[in-house]
Amino acid sequence: MDSVPSTDRGGIGYLPSAAETLMKLVVTGPFGVGKTTLIRTLSEIPTLHTEEAMTQSSTGLDDTAGLPEKTTTTVAIDFGRLTVQDDLVLYMFGTPGQERFIPLWEDIARGALGALVMVDTRRLEDSFAVMDMVEEQGLPYAVAVNRFPDAPAHADEVLRKHLDLDPRTPLVQCDARERRGSIDALIALAEHALNSLPASQESS
Repeated sequence: MDSVPSTDRGGIGYLPSAAETLMKLVVTGPFGVGKTTLIRTLSEIPTLHTEEAMTQSSTGLDDTAGLPEKTTTTVAIDFGRLTVQDDLVLYMFGTPGQERFIPLWEDIARGALGALVMVDTRRLEDSFAVMDMVEEQGLPYAVAVNRFPDAPAHADEVLRKHLDLDPRTPLVQCDARERRGSIDALIALAEHALNSLPASQESS
């Protein structure tokens, strides 16, 4: 799973061939953390987005402190596809992280094998509720620290302690705008999710 070949299937290619193994993965995290950007960076197909312009109706609900350029928010899902190997395809479903979207999040997460929780070191506390939500759903997850230009940098061990991560939970630091690091984050999640499968599912 070290290399990610470029994929040209002669069209948009939303549907895979029958020989491919599919993994449904959720990309989640608090408001404005870079979920849409990461899926747009990685997807080999034109991505589906449901972004809407933020209005005064979201005042008091979506905290834009530290996000001066944030003018849109995802209101349903982002969707993209990434072929990791010829026989392994990752379907990425980006979900809103705000509490008012929890029922939608639960619907989208149904059938997923794992979740990538994105965090921002300027607002680490905003990630706690999202991680609780993922754990309540029973999903294995990895954490991707999206390195914003003005965000404080911390060593992995400091972040693990602050986020109270289980030692088995993968932690990757990346820039959601850059493909290589974003791929590493998604592969870390995919491997963790596969390793977390019950033996009966692995052999099926």
